[in-house]
Amino acid sequence: MLRIPSIEVNVGIGVYATRCRGIGGAIKRVPEDFIVEEILVDGSRASIKPEDISASNLSKHGRYLICILVKRELDTILAIERIASSIRVSSDRIGYAGIKDSGALTAQHISIGGVPSSKVSQVNVEGLLIKPLGYSNEEISPKKLFGNKFTIVVREIRLREKNIQKRVERIFSELEEFGGIPNFFGHQRFGTSRPITHLVGKYIVKGDLKEAALTFLVYTSSFESPRAKEARRELYETMDFKMALKKFPETLIYERMMIEHLARSPKDYIGAFNKLPLSLRTLFVQAYQSYLFNKFLSERIKRGISLKEAQVGDYAIRLSDIGLPTERFIMVKDSNVSSINEEVRAGRMAVALPLIGPKQPLSEGSQGEIEREILEEEGVSGGDFKRACVIKVN
Repeated sequence: MLRIPSIEVNVGIGVYATRCRGIGGAIKRVPEDFIVEEILVDGSRASIKPEDISASNLSKHGRYLICILVKRELDTILAIERIASSIRVSSDRIGYAGIKDSGALTAQHISIGGVPSSKVSQVNVEGLLIKPLGYSNEEISPKKLFGNKFTIVVREIRLREKNIQKRVERIFSELEEFGGIPNFFGHQRFGTSRPITHLVGKYIVKGDLKEAALTFLVYTSSFESPRAKEARRELYETMDFKMALKKFPETLIYERMMIEHLARSPKDYIGAFNKLPLSLRTLFVQAYQSYLFNKFLSERIKRGISLKEAQVGDYAIRLSDIGLPTERFIMVKDSNVSSINEEVRAGRMAVALPLIGPKQPLSEGSQGEIEREILEEEGVSGGDFKRACVIKVN
């Protein structure tokens, strides 16, 4: 049994699908070692070389300007904020399908409402490049996302080439036997260098805005610079927000947004959070939902409940013609379990777990027991959340 490192456990991933060890090595030594290129449901592909992209499906007119955003070592939300500032529009007018890794070279689609391409072409922001493609009457949103193409360089592998090949083949064999790759939310959702977004979200859900703010501001990570760690520790010890404003590095943009407000109004934690972009505030709660989903899925696997065969009490979700989850899902009952599993085997449906929210009922049966136990441990309920949906498990 492989030991699960704390960095996985801390984000709710408590089990691996395979028994075989990985190949070892290191990733992200440089941003170019981790390339992410977005693919939309209509087949549109973003490229880190925008000159290679054609836009035959776009028009010369429409409500939204569709662009390719290429960024290097830059957070998506921060990139959107800087673009909005550069062209002097609200960041709410810029749509995107997904948040891409900050420690990488990435390409994705964005839409900007009500601006000419000439204005966007003049954007000059360090770490990013924008190429306008054309216009559409539909904005870019998460519903448009099909997936991402990853090009990853793994360095410093100690195995010989033939042993690498054997190990990779064994891993794929074990995954096929298991029924696919468990659909965990990865570290990007929680913060790759400082995985705390779900912790902030938990306190927000519980209504403890002070603890949420302090978690965001003072929680340290070994991956941060000594200056950042020292600034966080000093704020934790003194709670002197005016001094913190002098000590926190300029690179900690979001923290400084909150600290500037708290330096003026030390107890107004709601106001401090409202200084952050709406997309980031939303992400905190979404990250906690994702953490709970990871816990649900981990415990299901630990208890030996199949991911490729629906059980009574599970949710099953309808898949589109290209294999993407739709918004149509159904509770599995004694009366339909056989027909649903026929659809699952045919690739037209998949087993799904809920993302907890006020209007989303828990699963029933064995999976429902898991969910209730975990929510009780966490001290939260669906009513504490503001939105809900279900997503497939593999």
